[in-house]
Order: sequence, then C-alpha cells, then structure tokens
Amino acid sequence: MSNKDQLLTGLEQAVVNGKKADAAKIANEVISSGVKPLEAIDAGLIKGMMVVGEKYAAHTIFLPQVLLAADAMYGALDILLPHIPKEAAAKRVEMVIGVVEGDVHDIGKNIVKTMFTAAGFNVHDVGRDVPADTFVSTARSNSAQVLAMSTLMTPTMDSMKATVDAMVEEGLRSKMKIIIGGAPTSQEFADEIGADMHAVNAQEAVAKVKAAI
Repeated sequence: MSNKDQLLTGLEQAVVNGKKADAAKIANEVISSGVKPLEAIDAGLIKGMMVVGEKYAAHTIFLPQVLLAADAMYGALDILLPHIPKEAAAKRVEMVIGVVEGDVHDIGKNIVKTMFTAAGFNVHDVGRDVPADTFVSTARSNSAQVLAMSTLMTPTMDSMKATVDAMVEEGLRSKMKIIIGGAPTSQEFADEIGADMHAVNAQEAVAKVKAAI
C-alpha cells in the first residue's frame, strides 16, 4: 500500500471510528505529503461518512457515533479546506439547509448537513424553527443553488410550502433545486408544494441533489 493509500484509508477509518484527533493528525500529514486535499476529502472523509451513513441506516450504529464521526470529519476538513485551490473552491455548490418554522427537531438536519459538507457542498445552516424570510435572505446573500428543508411534524409542513412560495415571489425559485425531508413528507408532497425532490435519508438526499445539478 502506498503512502497516499495509507493516508486516505487512515482518514476514512478516523471518521468511521469517530477519532477527531487522528483525523486532524492525518489531515496535516496529507498536506505535508503533497496529496491533493480534494482527493483526501473525496477518497478519505466522504468515503468514511458514506460508511457511517450506511451503518446508521442499517441500525448497526446510533446517533452518538454519527455525531462523533461528523466531528472527526469536520476536524480534518478545517485543515484541508484552506489548501484547496481557488478554482476548485469556486466550483463548490452553495446550499442552504434548515428546519422550517414551528419545528425544533434538528438531529436529522444535522446528519444531512454533515453528508452534504462531506460531499463538497458549501452548506449554510440556518438552524431550526426558521421562518421563510430567513431562508430567502440566506439563499439570496449566498447565491444558493440548493435549498434543503426538513420537518418531523405534520402541522409544520405548511411552513415548507410558505418557504417555496416565498422563493417564487422573490424570483429565486428558478435558480435553485429544492429538496425536502422528514417523517411526514413524501415525493407527492414535494410535488404538491412545488419542491423538486424528497429524500428519506442523508445518502439519498446527496445522491438526488448531485444528479439534479
């Protein structure tokens, strides 16, 4: 196994095992060894998060492990991202993510955010209980190409429609793809409110958005 392969495998394992210190140490070795940071992110960190996502979906690991994995990934990303060449950084897709107004359940949103960050998106997290105008202003100021919204409660599904309608009114809707998620939502509901896509988990969300853009 080459030194590069060892570093990439090391990053993947550090994420899978939730070892932040190891991830940061290997990320520094990546920089000093001349391995391309984007390759380290793609073939190391993202690969690790995909494994974590599969294990979480299969219920072989649980939320605390996912959060440790995300923490390890962010520890390495903090070191690697500043070393990405400007042209490569400019190609990163701008995305706004949040839980809609009236809902404060953000665990699912945080997992989705982690997977999109790992997949190379610039994710602007507006948090939870977010009114439509906050989604609009954040999307506008960051020239967002993707909007992701979630809710776990049936009564707050209307807030999703309000946000999509606000994007239309502000002339932003045609410039972005909108994806929704959360237990009560479906592709039928996405169609009904004028969103593009629905996903049942973080991996599906990343796959669908990547295909759409």
